[in-house]
Amino acid sequence: MKIYESAENYLETIYILSRRNAVVRSVDIASELEFTRPSVSIAMKNLREKGLIEMDSSGYITLTDAGRAIAEAMYERHTILSEWLISLGVDEKNALEDACRIEHVISPQSFEAIKRRYLEEKSRRTK
Repeated sequence: MKIYESAENYLETIYILSRRNAVVRSVDIASELEFTRPSVSIAMKNLREKGLIEMDSSGYITLTDAGRAIAEAMYERHTILSEWLISLGVDEKNALEDACRIEHVISPQSFEAIKRRYLEEKSRRTK
């Protein structure tokens, strides 16, 4: 199943919000992303139809196993890439913005190589 960048961003946002809050609602996502509620509502419908989220009768959103896998992968990519860029001397604002763009287009092979090297270097610095 092809997942578009916008869907990956929504899933990652749901994941981040669920780590912060007991429940996640569309209004929380809209606020976090600074999107309109109707835009988020349409996106949530699409994610539900793809089996990536579930929404209960109270409007609380949870990730399915498939949705969680994508969200966790995006979150890991974002975290590693932004930390790596900062370690290279990129200012935090640019590192976060660039990581957000890179995380969606980088191949698994390239990401794993960056991750491996970054974690090796980080481990050496903390010894």
